[in-house]
Amino acid sequence: MSENKKIEKIIAIKGMNDILPSDAPLWELFENTAQSVFKSYGFQQIRTPIVEQTALFARGLGAVTDVVEKEMYSFEDSMNGDKLTLRPENTAGVVRAAIEHNLTYEGPKRLWYTGPMFRHEKPQRGRYRQFYQMGAEALGFAGPDIDAELIMMCQRLWDDLGLNNVRLELNSIGDAVERNNHRADLIAYFEQHIDTLDAEAQRRLHSNPLRILDTKNPAMQALVEGAPKLLDYLGEESLKHFEGVQAILRHNSIPFTINTRLVRGLDYYNRTVFEWVSDELGAQGTICAGGRYDTLITMFGGKPTPSCGFAMGIERILDLMKSAGDIQVPNQCDVYLVHQGEAAQMQSFVLGERMRDAGLDVVLHCASITGVGSFKSQMKRADASGAAYAVIVGDDEIAQGNAIVKALRSDDAENNQAAVPFESVVDYLVDQITGNDDHDHENCTHLHH
Repeated sequence: MSENKKIEKIIAIKGMNDILPSDAPLWELFENTAQSVFKSYGFQQIRTPIVEQTALFARGLGAVTDVVEKEMYSFEDSMNGDKLTLRPENTAGVVRAAIEHNLTYEGPKRLWYTGPMFRHEKPQRGRYRQFYQMGAEALGFAGPDIDAELIMMCQRLWDDLGLNNVRLELNSIGDAVERNNHRADLIAYFEQHIDTLDAEAQRRLHSNPLRILDTKNPAMQALVEGAPKLLDYLGEESLKHFEGVQAILRHNSIPFTINTRLVRGLDYYNRTVFEWVSDELGAQGTICAGGRYDTLITMFGGKPTPSCGFAMGIERILDLMKSAGDIQVPNQCDVYLVHQGEAAQMQSFVLGERMRDAGLDVVLHCASITGVGSFKSQMKRADASGAAYAVIVGDDEIAQGNAIVKALRSDDAENNQAAVPFESVVDYLVDQITGNDDHDHENCTHLHH
C-alpha cells in the first residue's frame, strides 16, 4: 500500500449507536436497579438468540403488522438457505424457548430478559435501528392478578429510578370473538368515511383496522373519536378480568387512565393492554408497553398457556433519567493508585491486588504514550476517575514503609490525607469507605496541608 494513500474510516451503521464509557455508568445504574426489582418479584433471567427463524415473527407478530411488512432485518443464510431475522422484539423468542425446553412443564414461570432488538425504520430520538429493551414475561398465569403485578413491578422500578413524570394508560381489547365483532363494525364505520381516511388508514382498513385507532394524523382525530369502542363489545369474562386488574391497582394506589384507543401494534395481544407514557420525550413518549397474550404459545404449537408481559425501551428511560435531575451513577473505582519510580510501581501492584481481594474497585495508573506522568498529572486522573481515595507511593514512601492515602471527596481540607503503613492500607481504606472505624489506626499519621 502506498504510504500516501489515505485509509478511509469505517463508521457505525446509521441508527446503530455506540455506548461509550462515559454513558456506561447510567446504563449500569438502570440495569442493576431493574434486575434488583425483577428479582424481588421472583422473576428469573432468560437469554435467547439475537437471530431467529423469520417464520417465528411472521406467525407471532402478524403478517400485516408494520414490523413484519417494513421493519425487519431479514436475510437468507448463504450456507444453508435458512430464512433468518434479527429479532425485532423478544416475546416471540421467549415463547419459542419456553415451548422448546418445556419450561412450564412443572408450573408457571416468571422470566425477564434484556438485550438489543433491530428494526429498520427512520432513526430519531428514542427510536433507533438497534435499540435495547428489558422485559418480563409471566407464562402460565390466567388471572388478572399477574397483569396487575407486572404493572406494579413497573411502578416500583420508576420509583426506584426517581421517575415521577410517567403515567399509566390501560385498556382491554377482549378476546378473539369480541374483537371480530368489533372489527366488522369498525370496518363498516370507516367505510362510511372512506374519504377522510389517509393512505395509511385505507391500506390498513381490511387488514388491521384496529391500528387506525392509533393514528397520529390530526385530520383523523375526530373520526377516530367517534369510532365504535372495543370496550363496548366485551363479554362477561373479559369485563370481569379487566375489572379485576383495576381493583388491584386501585387498592394499591396505582393511578391509571383508561384509554379506549390503546390497542398495541402486534397481533398476539388479548384482554389487558397497557402503556407507560411520558410527555417529556416528544413523539416517542411510550417507555414501556405490554399486555396479555393467552393464545401465542398455542399459535407456536405449544399447549394452551395464558401469559402476560411487557417490554421497556432502555434508551427512552435513560433520557427520562437524565431529565429527572441529579443522578448518582457509580464511579469508575473506589481507589486510584498513584506512583513514581520502579520500586513504587511494584509496591502499588501488590497494594492493588490486596485491595481487590478486599472487594474494592481499584485503578492503577499505567504508562501512556507520554510516559507515566508526574504526581500532579496522575492526581488529575485520580480526581477525574471519581475515586473516593487516591493511594500515593513514591521513593519517600518506599523508604518509610508508608503510603499516602488521600480523600478526594472530603470537605475537610485539614484532615484529608494520612500516612498509612503498607500492611494497614487495605484495612484503613475498607473502614473509611464502609464507615467503620473500629480498627486501631494509631500508627497512621494525618498530614496537614
